[in-house]
Amino acid sequence: MRIAFPLAILAALALLAGCGDSGEETSGVTAAEAPAREARDAFLAEPSCRRPSGASRWGCSIPSYRCQAVVTDRGWSVSCSRPGRSVAFVLRP
Repeated sequence: MRIAFPLAILAALALLAGCGDSGEETSGVTAAEAPAREARDAFLAEPSCRRPSGASRWGCSIPSYRCQAVVTDRGWSVSCSRPGRSVAFVLRP
């Protein structure tokens, strides 16, 4: 029982540490990254997805996705989903 709690904490930290961005720094786009790239481009092009002044969280709709964005120390963390599919990416404004 004493070891279960620290192991749970370590597992949670390992999961958080493993979370990265969508790989924007890579030169090529794999098939798995293509939906995130398309969603990112649609998010940037959609006027309703612009960050409201002073907001730390906001949402908008792009074709076939509903998106939520949050300001982080790395930029904007954006998650978009539709039935049966979700994508996530980080934008550096």
